[in-house]
Amino acid sequence: MKFNWGTGIVLAFVAFIIFILYFVVLSFRDPESNHDLVTEDYYKQELKYQQDIDAARNLYETGARIQVAKTSEGIRIGFPEAFEPEKIIGTVSLYRPSNKQLDFKTPIQLSERQLLIPKSRLLDGRWDIRIEWNYKGKPYLFQHKMTYSQD
Repeated sequence: MKFNWGTGIVLAFVAFIIFILYFVVLSFRDPESNHDLVTEDYYKQELKYQQDIDAARNLYETGARIQVAKTSEGIRIGFPEAFEPEKIIGTVSLYRPSNKQLDFKTPIQLSERQLLIPKSRLLDGRWDIRIEWNYKGKPYLFQHKMTYSQD
């Protein structure tokens, strides 16, 4: 067999394909690789996306602002004065993109306009906060991303 340009190109392609396949197999066999979806019910959440848009628009149209602040006790969430605290029903979800075992939900129970997520439940790093509530039968949604550090 004579080695020419055509044979060299074919061997280069075969070597490249073997190289890529090696890394594909390696990534699937690695026990630390996580191939999960972002959330368990991804498709269900996708179907209710328009409802989320409407709920976020409801908050925008009121002109009210949700205040999220890092304090020495944890994360303090301030609800607008336009809402009576006793009539707010909903949940606050904290999502950790790097580790789904740290995700948690807490119900909104207010006597004042403030809700505190204690620092004992939080680790340093990025958190996605999703606040969903109903007020007088109307849904509202607020989403916020923050980097938390306990310093």
